[in-house]
Amino acid sequence: MTTARERFGFLAGALVAVLVVGLLGIWPARPDPLPSPFARAGIPPSEADTVPALDANEERDEQTEGVQRRVEAWEAALREGRAGQAGKRAYLAGAAAPTATGWVGEVPIDTMVDDWEPAIAADPHSRYVYLLTTRYGTAKPCPGNCPTPYITLVVSKDGGATWSPSRPLCACKGSGQFDPIIEVVPDTGDVYSLFMIGFNVWFTKSTDHGQNWSPAAPIYGNVAWNDKPVIAISDDGQDVYASFNGPTGGDPWVAQSHDAGATWTQVKLVNSGRYIYAFDGDVDSDGNVYFSESSLQYSSAGKHSPLIGGIEELAFISRDQGKTWETHVVGQTQPGITCVAVGCTTDFYQGHATVSADAAGGLVFLYDGATVAGGKQQIYASRSTNRGASWSTPAAVSVAGEEATAPMMESGASGDVRIGYMQTSGGGDVDAWNTWYRRSADGGLTWSPAVRISDATSGAPYKTAAGYAEVYGDYGEMAITNAGKTIATWGEGINYTGPGGVWVNRER
Repeated sequence: MTTARERFGFLAGALVAVLVVGLLGIWPARPDPLPSPFARAGIPPSEADTVPALDANEERDEQTEGVQRRVEAWEAALREGRAGQAGKRAYLAGAAAPTATGWVGEVPIDTMVDDWEPAIAADPHSRYVYLLTTRYGTAKPCPGNCPTPYITLVVSKDGGATWSPSRPLCACKGSGQFDPIIEVVPDTGDVYSLFMIGFNVWFTKSTDHGQNWSPAAPIYGNVAWNDKPVIAISDDGQDVYASFNGPTGGDPWVAQSHDAGATWTQVKLVNSGRYIYAFDGDVDSDGNVYFSESSLQYSSAGKHSPLIGGIEELAFISRDQGKTWETHVVGQTQPGITCVAVGCTTDFYQGHATVSADAAGGLVFLYDGATVAGGKQQIYASRSTNRGASWSTPAAVSVAGEEATAPMMESGASGDVRIGYMQTSGGGDVDAWNTWYRRSADGGLTWSPAVRISDATSGAPYKTAAGYAEVYGDYGEMAITNAGKTIATWGEGINYTGPGGVWVNRER
């Protein structure tokens, strides 16, 4: 995920800049806004709602500059011998350090490329696992008007023990590709994916374990621009829901399909001056749809402007296949510490929320946030045992006194919930991060001790015994294999601009 924090993706190179300029003249008109569910939920409008909408031209310009900085950083790292292990392609090789108890050991997808922001999904009824990431630092995957960066795919047939060579998810023409999302349809084993081409969200699916993919199809209708999609699918794969940010200045939208992605309609959930980031979604066994999103307010239209006021952690819920939506405020936090890593936006660590339903319909909502403005964030968990009608008081699940961000979560059988998050080490030193894992057997009421699953101490210039230098990407993800094992993936980097890479660890 990139943002008003560069979550709009990153458009690459001079070719991308030309494509961006061309696109500016063909955006469709904005649709009329829909009534705000904030009003229906009794949440009063704030003075901040009068802040001007983000300027699309400015966003595109800054996006192009951002990707160029990342490409230049990668090229400089290559020249200086700082790109991965020089002359050595570490493709899911064994970890060099003692592994976390119960885990096989953290390994990189590929240290000789610049990978950012991965997504992972596992088939509950077979050994297939699928991983996507946004790839920089390589040649374009096809000639001519072909994307860079692009979404690359690796597939495992043995629960993540070994993986296929990487290949582009869609070597389709257009500007850069960003923000990959992937899920497996529980009943069929079909694989669904969302990703962005420039500022638009597209859908593709595979019915043969990732060997072939349907032509990428737009899901956004007449919505002028879209950013950071998340997907939620019914057990049979017929109902597909995608939430994303869009006009006016980051309002949440949902695109939905009730024919397995063949056709789509769109609805705006909120009309306000706040930026509401989609981060995760799920559909329970009864067909109820849940999206977890964070509502932030910027002090001006510029995306690098400071945050003002509080952050609201929202659950958007539909109980009638997307016809109507409820808004629930699950938690409220304050803007935490700002990111000062090279190239970083000030809000990079803030505004992440994930939701998951177990097999019995129990819900856990996980998010990052600070209790005081400018303070260190912790990860908080809230539970619902009544399909989201009410939520428990949030409880911290990460260590106090450390900075924590980017929660990830997956649920299995009744009460079985697994979570991960990125957290600093040694009193909040933001030059030493690690990825931590916990598990609950009672629906999030209690949790196992935290285990550090970023257990490799070498293999890239940003790796030390203390951890990795910087979180690389807005999110990591985890999945549960058909053997009931957790497999997790996340990004690590030298700094925000990079270079960096995607790493994987899995339970034994």
